[in-house]
Amino acid sequence: MEVTSKPMHVVLVTIGSAGDLFPFMRIALALRAAGHRISFLGPVQHEAYVRAAGLPFHGLPADPAVLDHPDLWHPTRGFGVVWEATRPAMAAVPAFMATLPLDEKCTMLVHPLALPEADLCRAARPGLRIAAAFLAPSNLPTVHDPLMLGPWRVPRWVPHGVRRRLWRSLAARFVDPIALPGLNAARASVGLAPVSSLIDSIVSIADLSLALFPRWFAPTPPDWPRPLVRTGFPLFDPAPEAALSPELRHFLAQGGRPLVFTPGTGNRQTGAYFAHAIEASRLLGERALFLTPHRDQLPAELPRHVLWQDYVPLRVLLPQVALLVHHGGIGTTAEALHAGTAQLVVPLAHDQFDNGARIEALGVGLALPATRLTTRRLLAALERLLDDAGLRARCRAVAGNFAGDEGVEAVVRALEGLVG
Repeated sequence: MEVTSKPMHVVLVTIGSAGDLFPFMRIALALRAAGHRISFLGPVQHEAYVRAAGLPFHGLPADPAVLDHPDLWHPTRGFGVVWEATRPAMAAVPAFMATLPLDEKCTMLVHPLALPEADLCRAARPGLRIAAAFLAPSNLPTVHDPLMLGPWRVPRWVPHGVRRRLWRSLAARFVDPIALPGLNAARASVGLAPVSSLIDSIVSIADLSLALFPRWFAPTPPDWPRPLVRTGFPLFDPAPEAALSPELRHFLAQGGRPLVFTPGTGNRQTGAYFAHAIEASRLLGERALFLTPHRDQLPAELPRHVLWQDYVPLRVLLPQVALLVHHGGIGTTAEALHAGTAQLVVPLAHDQFDNGARIEALGVGLALPATRLTTRRLLAALERLLDDAGLRARCRAVAGNFAGDEGVEAVVRALEGLVG
């Protein structure tokens, strides 16, 4: 990519799992290729990924114990766990920005949950430009369809005014009591007025909003923030050329309809999930591949029809399997769409319910909430998908929507325009 404007300094800030990290890495690499200076701030456990890509990395504190919190994957209480767990990391962001010369012009590209801290940085650096990277549609509040309030789908006939009140009542109960006390104390310390709603505040902070998913996955409703730049999925694989292990090659060579089960890299509470997967795949008479870095979540002795792997590049694996069963994280969802692989989404919390609903709307899979997961229901969903004669063709048609760069160059141009 050629430099199209005066080089700029972009500070990227992300939190969360590898699924949150990778889109920022893809954008950072495109910015660097365009000749811009990069500072990359992310959870310290992701340092190896970032440095392997040749990007300068500043680690933010992270406590891995949060993965064992019993409410981390709760449909309503999960937000509070994530918010509290990320505050030490977010507190380090203004401290990092304070190390930069005050007369140095820079732009911040941040995860939505880092927007409050970006606003604090702007109080200390008037003129700082802020762009927000929204990784999934549900990160952007709307009253328009499809509307999922956690695991609950709001019927189409519910008026927009009622939907707005539902949004606000849920935020008032599960979001604001947790977030606002600390946030407003931090705002007061830099002379900013208090806010009464975290969600309203977040969508009003950025000078530019980036929706890092395509229109065919989520059309733009009229109540999303402006200016808004739409892209495709900025897919990134840290090891796209990694060779499959000999045991996995043997597993795939046996034919049949291999199934892949993954609950996400950050999920360490999956004992029941894998137990249902073992029994359902046995009853189907199909082999199952379990992907998780947490081997202790599986039985010490796996049955012969099950293979465990800690990591496999999805871009290489998915075209060779019949079905992917996963948690509904946006990164995994996008990789399956790109590969043209049918999906069974088993959402637990956060954006996963909305992503699962969109997979169903596209006709390329089903959603089965984790709270309803039983061996019987899992088996029924797998049979329904595997017996769907038109499913593969629909998956291939959706895969054909992917463009070459997934809109990453549009992100670079938008950030250059923001500075200009």
